[in-house]
Amino acid sequence: MRHSEGHFGHRIGWLRAMVLGANDGIISTAALLLGVAAADSTRSAILTAGIAGLVAGAVSMALGEYVSVSSQRDSERSDIEKETWELANQADHELEELTAIYQAKGLPSELAQEVAVQLTEHDALATHLRDELGISQDELAKPLQAAWSSALSFAIGATIPLLAAAFVGRSGRIGAIIGVTIVALVALGYVGARAGGAPPGRSIARVVIGGAAAMGITMAVGWAFGAAIG
Repeated sequence: MRHSEGHFGHRIGWLRAMVLGANDGIISTAALLLGVAAADSTRSAILTAGIAGLVAGAVSMALGEYVSVSSQRDSERSDIEKETWELANQADHELEELTAIYQAKGLPSELAQEVAVQLTEHDALATHLRDELGISQDELAKPLQAAWSSALSFAIGATIPLLAAAFVGRSGRIGAIIGVTIVALVALGYVGARAGGAPPGRSIARVVIGGAAAMGITMAVGWAFGAAIG
């Protein structure tokens, strides 16, 4: 039976996908909007670029996560099939291997062998997957979950600077995009850190500094490009 202590490792898969998706959505869309705005573009051009960036980014994130996590799941399944064959055809060797693992963890040889025998009799495959390979059959990689989590979180993140660009006038548009983006990144860094059980300060600093750098560089490029063709 799984214990009920409040650990955070089981959240890593979906948490990583959602935080990464939202972070990319906020930063890439804000940077895109600022780059176009810095080139002195019209509201229509800015919003068109932003919406196109939202759709393209969400689809790209979904496909990227699906392919990546599917490869991980294929690898896990391959390891499970290999271990299943070894248990069926090399049972003695596998028992010795498991005993050696427990000895390496600090158990005396006799106790390590006894533990290996008992756990093998209980559930040999699950024991080897857990202690030899670090795999749990109940927690295999989930490609579809990662794909939709990334796409949805990207779209939500991208919507934040896009709304600022849509509802703020020309004179205050750049400042509004930067302001809401920084606030959103602070919130994302805090939520991500708290959900993962980590101190929020470092997480917030990472996303804010990275986002500010991306926006600054893209604005400079947009301004230079606009000046060159203006």
